[in-house]
Amino acid sequence: MNTHILIYLAAIIGSFVLTAGLMPVIKKAAFKYGIVDNPLSAERKIHQKITPLLGGVPIFISVFVVLLIIRYFGLANFSMVPDNFLLGVLLAAAIVVIGGVLDDKYNLQPVQQVIFPLLAAAVIVSCGIRIGYISNPIGGPLNAIIYLGAWPGIILAFFWLMGMMYTIKFLDGLDGLAAGIGAIAALMIFFVSLSWDVPLSATGVWALALLGACLGFLLFNWQPAKIFLGESGSIFLGLLLGVLSIISGSKITTTLLVVGIPALDVLWVIVQRLRRRESPFSHADRKHLHYQLLDLGFSRSGAVWLLYLVALGFGSLGIINSSFGKLVCLLMLAVCMAILIAAVSYNNKRQTNEGGKKD
Repeated sequence: MNTHILIYLAAIIGSFVLTAGLMPVIKKAAFKYGIVDNPLSAERKIHQKITPLLGGVPIFISVFVVLLIIRYFGLANFSMVPDNFLLGVLLAAAIVVIGGVLDDKYNLQPVQQVIFPLLAAAVIVSCGIRIGYISNPIGGPLNAIIYLGAWPGIILAFFWLMGMMYTIKFLDGLDGLAAGIGAIAALMIFFVSLSWDVPLSATGVWALALLGACLGFLLFNWQPAKIFLGESGSIFLGLLLGVLSIISGSKITTTLLVVGIPALDVLWVIVQRLRRRESPFSHADRKHLHYQLLDLGFSRSGAVWLLYLVALGFGSLGIINSSFGKLVCLLMLAVCMAILIAAVSYNNKRQTNEGGKKD
């Protein structure tokens, strides 16, 4: 068998086995220290029993253990990911995981929660990771790529990382949803690395390690979930996807196509809250799309599979299309989101009218 394939398989299987093996230990620790999610703590919660959090901790450990072993033994090409990048991401990831654990334990206020993602994004851009260029979707041979200056690239990277972290955070509302979307995005980033990066690239094996860890977690997170990602897991997953999409050749559009519906959902909820003169991040509710799909009549697993298919479909289109094709796909994604919003709005009005008639 080809050596490259063996290393790719080792990255997936290693992180899968390590994540699955650590999960029972982390579950016991979560119960021991009271880091759990009680369904009675909020009206929006739909699970039936107290469930441990901290599911992101084994994912964090597994991804970096596998990656550092591969780096130590020189099994992949790290020429595009120098050690200062790797150590910077490791430090940033540790910051959001520690901050997430504290939030899961002590239920921090939003103004306290955001400190850790802000600090993590700052660490990453300070170690040199930035968006160096973007593809021009309507450009010709002479202007197919638009190069960004240092500060625009840093600022854009910072806000991209923050957006990815909060997109996955808000996506984590149904069993298996956030980790499944994360696995799909990691797979797409791996395919991108095959066509753009050096052979057996660090970004490729990194993405596969994340894929394996997400799959190992899903063994315990599929409905009914035995453990949740928690704040540490969802923010870490968003951070790593944001980083990988930058260092895999600034393939941000491909990643955005995978998480496009959740990202647009976050934007829509923020706009709605601002219209009601509420803080966008002050509270959690059932206004997100995955909850609205349940109100439309989807089962929990049905809603998850629908969002999986959308992510997989648009992510695949992002891989095979040109820059202009990706722009078309993004417009199609926006149209899909508009249709879903219209369906949800119609259903909410119908339920409100029926409730009024019953009264």
